[in-house]
Amino acid sequence: MSRPMTRRGFAIRITGFGSAVGLVAMRCAAHASDEISHTAESIHQEVLVKASSRRIYEVLTDSTQFTKMTRFSPVMNAAPARIGRTVGESFTLFGGHIVGQQIELVPFRRIVQAWRVVDWDSGVYSIAKFDLMEQGPQTTIVFDHTGFPNGKADHLAEGWHLNYWRPLEKYLE
Repeated sequence: MSRPMTRRGFAIRITGFGSAVGLVAMRCAAHASDEISHTAESIHQEVLVKASSRRIYEVLTDSTQFTKMTRFSPVMNAAPARIGRTVGESFTLFGGHIVGQQIELVPFRRIVQAWRVVDWDSGVYSIAKFDLMEQGPQTTIVFDHTGFPNGKADHLAEGWHLNYWRPLEKYLE
């Protein structure tokens, strides 16, 4: 025959139950944190260019204009760019050093690309997103680059300035 539970017995049991639930929750949280990167790097840059969003979009999505723009970059003698102009088409830039695929193209407003440096591990692609925010006679390029290998952020951030933003500004002068 079971005896009625005392307040003390109830408190001991509920405390034990809470500890067990807490232990399970801690194990689940530990497992979930193993699945989430807390060291992912990303690049966010905002560049003001004295040109319309239409003009910038055309340079970034047209093989001939992009190639002419690279005359102002350190990679000025690279083979001509090949840039697909529809979603799903590929691109090859800077003599084949950069390759990828067009993911989203909203004329004169947004370009999203699966983008990679050819010496990254096979199958590793990052996402490069260019949002063009026109403000009168100039445009702010809101640029975000994510998903690249850890340890590459400083090099890539500098590369965007040297090979895209400065040459673009000089080309559009």
